[in-house]
Amino acid sequence: MDRITSVTVGGQRLRVAIRPGAGDGPPLLACNGIGTPLEALAPFTDVIDPAVEVVRFDVPGVGGSPTPRLPYLLPSLAALAVRMLSELGYGRFDVLGISWGGALAQQIALQFPRRCRRLVLAATSTGSLMIPARPRVLAQLASPRRHRDPRHAVRIAGEIYGGALRHRPELAEQVTRAHGEPGGAIQRISTRGYLYQLMAGAGWSSLPWLPLIRQPTLIMAGDDDPIIPLANARIMAALLPDARLHIYPDGHLGLLTRAGELAPVVSDFLLTAGPSARRGRRAGG
Repeated sequence: MDRITSVTVGGQRLRVAIRPGAGDGPPLLACNGIGTPLEALAPFTDVIDPAVEVVRFDVPGVGGSPTPRLPYLLPSLAALAVRMLSELGYGRFDVLGISWGGALAQQIALQFPRRCRRLVLAATSTGSLMIPARPRVLAQLASPRRHRDPRHAVRIAGEIYGGALRHRPELAEQVTRAHGEPGGAIQRISTRGYLYQLMAGAGWSSLPWLPLIRQPTLIMAGDDDPIIPLANARIMAALLPDARLHIYPDGHLGLLTRAGELAPVVSDFLLTAGPSARRGRRAGG
């Protein structure tokens, strides 16, 4: 059972969910996509191997984390997330990022190489310097409407997410609704918070420094992803010094629609580290 709590770091309150792990390895910090609260990744993180402790959080302006007065940059958000982990008592950790959260995950790995042990990048890219989606898809992503209007989300699901949602667009409700809460995420998305996320990603790119990321990295990509064309994953795999690429037959939300198939891939990647790489689960020792 997840424990929901809040952590205040540098004056910013962050809503956090912690699923305790039965093993002695480092926790997995899960970074969500744009505009989505921590509940959105539950279908995937719930089936990660029970040995892995999982930490999810709402970025400022999303879900239960208040919107800050001023915009932020990805480097400052990365520092905020790692300070949050320190407050929770974690030393080393693994990090997983999906879509927009993949940019944050890369930034964390770059800024905190001694604390970030392993990296999982799902349905993500190198940011502004990437092979882009079609203009019609990008236009749909510029607005948080799909997170607030379930009928609109279903209507555009196949076009923007691809994969299983082309034939089962109702699966888009996993994005528009937070699990276990009346009204779901529809009531809990700040337009200003969404804009801040867009601004944080504007102009950001990991392409120039991707070869500096030395952590073992698992790249996961769907073969029918309109938002992040598959070529981007191949570029990342070529640039990262220690990366492996796992391609699955689905779209941008494959981590959710194929959770039962893909969670074991991630679990195996996280749990095959040697003893020396898994020391230091908790900080303060």
